[in-house]
Amino acid sequence: MSEICDLSAVELVSRISNREISPRELLDSCLSRIEAVDPSLNAIVAYDEVAARRAAEEAEKAVLAGDALGPLHGLPIGIKDLNDTAGLRTTYGSQLFADHIPEKDSLTVARMRAAGGIPWFKTNTPEYGAGANTRNFVYGTTGNPFDPELTCAGSSGGSAVALAASMLPLCNGSDLGGSLRTPAAYCGIVGLRPTAGVVPKEASLTAYGPLSVEGPMARSVSDLALLLSVQAGEDPRDPLSRPVNQEELRSLQPADLSSLRVAFSEDLGFAPMDKEVLELFRQRTDAFRHLFAESFERDPEMGEDPSRVFEVLRAVGFLAAHLDKVRQTPDKVGPNVTANVELGLSFSAEDVAWATARHTEIFRRFVALMTEVDLLIAPAAAVQPFNKNEWYPREINGKPLQSYIHWVAITYGLTLTGHPVLCLPCGRDEKGLPFGIQVVGRRFEEARLLSVGLALEQALAGIDGCERPLPDLSALTRS
Repeated sequence: MSEICDLSAVELVSRISNREISPRELLDSCLSRIEAVDPSLNAIVAYDEVAARRAAEEAEKAVLAGDALGPLHGLPIGIKDLNDTAGLRTTYGSQLFADHIPEKDSLTVARMRAAGGIPWFKTNTPEYGAGANTRNFVYGTTGNPFDPELTCAGSSGGSAVALAASMLPLCNGSDLGGSLRTPAAYCGIVGLRPTAGVVPKEASLTAYGPLSVEGPMARSVSDLALLLSVQAGEDPRDPLSRPVNQEELRSLQPADLSSLRVAFSEDLGFAPMDKEVLELFRQRTDAFRHLFAESFERDPEMGEDPSRVFEVLRAVGFLAAHLDKVRQTPDKVGPNVTANVELGLSFSAEDVAWATARHTEIFRRFVALMTEVDLLIAPAAAVQPFNKNEWYPREINGKPLQSYIHWVAITYGLTLTGHPVLCLPCGRDEKGLPFGIQVVGRRFEEARLLSVGLALEQALAGIDGCERPLPDLSALTRS
């Protein structure tokens, strides 16, 4: 099954501007794919076909009139259901907002729309993004495109699934403890957790906190860079934001991998990891580590109990955002949000002070490490995809986990470092499910990291067993 919607975003923009494809043809192709495969997956949870068609018609008129076109001109775009979309249902995965229709776009949506995008599609997410499995009491559960009975992870699961099945050419995501990276790994697509402030968050209640970020998701590194060039850039409402060179991102060239010094870490020195994942990681890295000038095993210095550091800081954020909801409407709040709020209430000011100090230590140690190496590469998930009806895995290698979020320590550990992380697909496991890796670069050097990612993506495509996997769209359509 190969249609217009299967083309890359970069190629689609080029063909639209050259009048080889019309925005209306592209939209028709996306809508047909959604109709064919999404009933099996539940990734696109709200969309306005009438408004999307109207936007596509206007985009086509602009092309025919010879108007200046934006970098996303005519592209249908999936918006994670945590971002407000003017005139389109936005629930945050919460029963409290089941009928909510915002009057105004969030900043990232407004930027996509201004760049010519057609953001009339919402993708599924767990309630308020809490949980690494995409399920909620408004829309239900989203399945994995490689096996709809398995999880696509979360919380940007709907976006990852929509991309993997080519329902849409671009989608946005967000990431606190791995919410963008784990779905990317489970669905065989590309995702970037940028340095905090690169993509501004104008509505955040904890604007000075660096843990939660927004970022791009795509099927290729070039497409990812294109979307990031629109999302990124300073906004006065975000105290961490800063100017970004958009043109540098849009003119990305592959880096010279043979000049790089690279550290590999199987578990960051503390994360619980399934034996199968460790074996896959060793096999894959053995297949491509020759590409670099130098590579070696090196765990970052994560200090005293990084899981507790993350647990405390994360819970403080949930208190700021959701304490009133849990107190006033407890029957309308799901178990993950409630658990985080209750956990936050159990911590003292001394606990928060301890976690803040330890977080600073982790950051500074990692900065020191990144002066010695160009990249750090780690697995993207502790386990391979599991049953979608489970909120989370209860154990790894027979050992019970500390909490429902502990299984994503391999991603939240890197959140604590404050550095940008690119997730790349790297083949399949024995069951045919995608396997992914995390590539960590230096702070605020997103363009350089994506340049490395572009070169690595091209190299992996030529290594047996490391290619980007594609789901069986015919099987999804039949089911």
